Amino acid sequence: MKKNSLRFLQTHTNMASVIDELAPDLFGGGCKDKGDGMPYSLFVEAVEQVPIAISITDKKARILYVNEEFSRVTGYQPEDILGENESLLSDKRTPREVYYDLWHTISSKKIWRGTLCNRHKSGHRYLSDLTIAPMLNEFGAITHYIGMHRDITKLYESEKKVINQKLLIESVINSSPIAMVVLDDQDRVILDNHCYKALVSDLDKGEPAAYFLQLLRDEMGVLWSQLQNREQGFNNREFKIESKGGQRARWFSCAGNWFIENEVNADAFFENVAKQYLILTISDITRQRRQMEELHIQTLKTMMAEDERVRSIRETLLGAMHQIQMPMNQIRAAEQILRHKRDDQNNGLLQILQQIQQSGEEAVATMQKCIPEILQTAVIPINLNQILHDVLLLSNQRIWSNGIGVHWQPLADLPTMLGSENRLRILFKQLIDNAIEAISESDCAEQRLKITTDTDAELIYVSIEDSGPGIPVEKRAKVFEPFYTTRPMGGNQAGMGLVMAKEIVNQHQGFIEIDPDYDQGCRFKVSFPLRRQVVRGGE
Repeated sequence: MKKNSLRFLQTHTNMASVIDELAPDLFGGGCKDKGDGMPYSLFVEAVEQVPIAISITDKKARILYVNEEFSRVTGYQPEDILGENESLLSDKRTPREVYYDLWHTISSKKIWRGTLCNRHKSGHRYLSDLTIAPMLNEFGAITHYIGMHRDITKLYESEKKVINQKLLIESVINSSPIAMVVLDDQDRVILDNHCYKALVSDLDKGEPAAYFLQLLRDEMGVLWSQLQNREQGFNNREFKIESKGGQRARWFSCAGNWFIENEVNADAFFENVAKQYLILTISDITRQRRQMEELHIQTLKTMMAEDERVRSIRETLLGAMHQIQMPMNQIRAAEQILRHKRDDQNNGLLQILQQIQQSGEEAVATMQKCIPEILQTAVIPINLNQILHDVLLLSNQRIWSNGIGVHWQPLADLPTMLGSENRLRILFKQLIDNAIEAISESDCAEQRLKITTDTDAELIYVSIEDSGPGIPVEKRAKVFEPFYTTRPMGGNQAGMGLVMAKEIVNQHQGFIEIDPDYDQGCRFKVSFPLRRQVVRGGE
């Protein structure tokens, strides 16, 4: 084939003259058949065999020479194309401005590089990566143009598929309602979606990925590196995040998977170099958690309502019996005095006192029968921080409606104690309700409720303090008595709340007191032993 091409050149005077004319410019003075330098025939062989389509035209783009690769790329043999204009290859899909730029560039004696849409002899289109350079004579004038092009259709299609695949992946990721981010082994963000970008401003925690990665590593400890080394993922790691601007806290669930990707730079051409990436998803589960929280609160309210109802009836009846016993004791004493006098004049009064005493005893006996029993509850290990958190949730509406600022300072590693969950909730609900009531009735500028937990070697402590008017010293011993209240006109009617609270503390072998050294309102101090065996029943 190469010999045929050479013969073709030799048999076409115009072609041979073109080569002869261009040879000095292309190969210098050494391109000769004789003498020093590269032989002319070697140049022709090189041009013929080079795997790039080459064409040479005159100044009007009339084709004077094509090599073998040109025929393979375009489908045109030399006898088909020589003497024709280069525009024979053009397809109308190439915009006019591209051709304008091409001719403007090469006419200015500059090299033009670009892509054209050409048409193969068979009719199908292909993309041509084209370079055209003007050939200048010794006077600097353009005599010919040399064009070199290659078919890049498959390369373009492959690149386009990669781009489309990338756009598809990004579209899927961006349409996800979950924040997604891809991180490299240096924790740098490689890819993220719109939901993730929204977290940057919503959370005000800097780079959200860095913030959540730190939370995950702190929580998971050595498990994090173990999963990373084995390329195993993790799911449902939940975190409560305090929002900016005093807004309600938000909950997020994190999941992640590691994967390996081969590097594509030059260093990795002869040797596979892999890099590890982490795809992290961050789901806002605040709504679900709040629904669960509301359901939890409703369940607690239902549980506590029945217990409180029974306990309230019980304590009211016991308090009423206690109140009846006082005049009954006085009547019994008067009866004893009259009997010792043995005075017939007082027989009628004695009979009346005996009838009153009998009626009172019958009433007490009747009330005794009406006292409901409190069912035994399970004694389990309990974290008082969780109990107090539940009670704050139950009281949240009242706290917010009264504009009360809550200072919640739990001890992080508070040990557990044995007790009854529901009874302890009732205890602290009574104390916190009492504090809210006191704060709402005070004229203090600062509406404050402070709750703290602490411990030592033997006891667990809970402190509940409010900025209300406080309880006078002379009345502090009486607030735990039935039907006693510090509120004017009876205030909260029955006044059995603190009685119930004290009973529950006693059942847990604890101690409750009003701090005598606190003078900025009222502070209840409750303590429980760390080691206990049983919780008494409803006595």
